[in-house]
Amino acid sequence: MTIKTTAIRRREGFEGQKLIVLPKKIISNFLNADPVTKQIYITDIGYYPKAMHHYAERPAGISQHIIIYCTEGNGWLEINKKKIAVSPSQFIAIPANTPHKYAANADKPWTIYWVHFKGEIASFIIELILKNSENYKPYLSYSEDRIKLFEDIYTNLEKGYGSDTLRYVNMIFYHFLTSLIYEDKFNQIEHKADDDIINKTISFMRENMSKMIRLDELSSYANLSTSHFSAIFRAKTGYSPIEYFNQLKIQQACQYITFTNMSIKNIALTLGIDDQYYFTRLFTKLMGSSPNEYRKRIKSHS
Repeated sequence: MTIKTTAIRRREGFEGQKLIVLPKKIISNFLNADPVTKQIYITDIGYYPKAMHHYAERPAGISQHIIIYCTEGNGWLEINKKKIAVSPSQFIAIPANTPHKYAANADKPWTIYWVHFKGEIASFIIELILKNSENYKPYLSYSEDRIKLFEDIYTNLEKGYGSDTLRYVNMIFYHFLTSLIYEDKFNQIEHKADDDIINKTISFMRENMSKMIRLDELSSYANLSTSHFSAIFRAKTGYSPIEYFNQLKIQQACQYITFTNMSIKNIALTLGIDDQYYFTRLFTKLMGSSPNEYRKRIKSHS
């Protein structure tokens, strides 16, 4: 029986290409053992501009997970017996040990940033990415900040493999991955709150922290039925609207306790809560200590 191995085809190189493969000794002796990096770490990283004839075929996959981010040109990915076109502002996520092949378009070859990574939580991360995507190729708006994260990682790895450098670049890699999974939050400065009714409602909550707002008032503000509003709010935030509003109030209460000498009663009133005992129960439930205990702890730390 013939066993097919990885096949990779390309020219002698792509003008301006970058490539770093972490030594196995660095991976086994440090990355795979250090408490910070063993959770998730880069094994290979590169940049291929206008990668004419770029082609990779791996019948058994590889032991690392793969992220390929296309910024220009076109390419394709074949995975799970499905061929998928890849265009600019899309990235592909390939789980470890998954048979696949991919290539640059012959007429308009892609420009790609790519990373191979492993770690104790790497499988969970790749599943989270795929959960938020369709057909292995989520769309991303172009972001200079995201590219700067990649370049910061690469530039530091070029300087060598000191322990501080390895921790630094892989902690940045966490941020890079979050920019892929939670793009709406990564680019929130660039988005108008009005484009998202939930963000708009949260802004409304923040503007009315001194009031007690009912669920029907929030759903009316969002111009949705109470049940539909509650469902999409929980889907986006993980909490009911009132739970979320209370979290915002307690977040603000922590600031009042830390930065002012306001009494606990006045803090509660400022946040629209007339019943100090209810406020104390709510605060304790969320923060694990009463407002007075929290203030004592803050002062002792100071």
